[in-house]
Amino acid sequence: MSLWTRDTVYGIKLPGELIKELRAEHGLSQRDLAYRAGTSQAAIARIESGVEDVTWSRLRSILSALGEEPVLGRKRLASRYDFDDLMLDRGMTPEARLATGLNFTRFMSELGLAGERAGAGNVRA
Repeated sequence: MSLWTRDTVYGIKLPGELIKELRAEHGLSQRDLAYRAGTSQAAIARIESGVEDVTWSRLRSILSALGEEPVLGRKRLASRYDFDDLMLDRGMTPEARLATGLNFTRFMSELGLAGERAGAGNVRA
């Protein structure tokens, strides 16, 4: 069971949020939608609040009651990390990952100091 209405990592709209949004667009109460979908108002409330997870077939049934059809698709997750690099890192030992991280931190520190030195030479008095 989930208490969240939106995936906090990727910002993905969850089924309960979609149902609530569409129900409001169609001007229906939870009770009206439940009647159309052949379920209870309490079930719609649980789904919309994220307390109850919904299966694909149940989502299709509820959206059909709204005159809507869910569309399943895919898209690459937005990430600040390259997927191939992440998979490479997963294959490393913890010691190797730590060494790589420390080397990266050292490099970034050196890069920052070099930038400060270069910027200091361009300051006009």
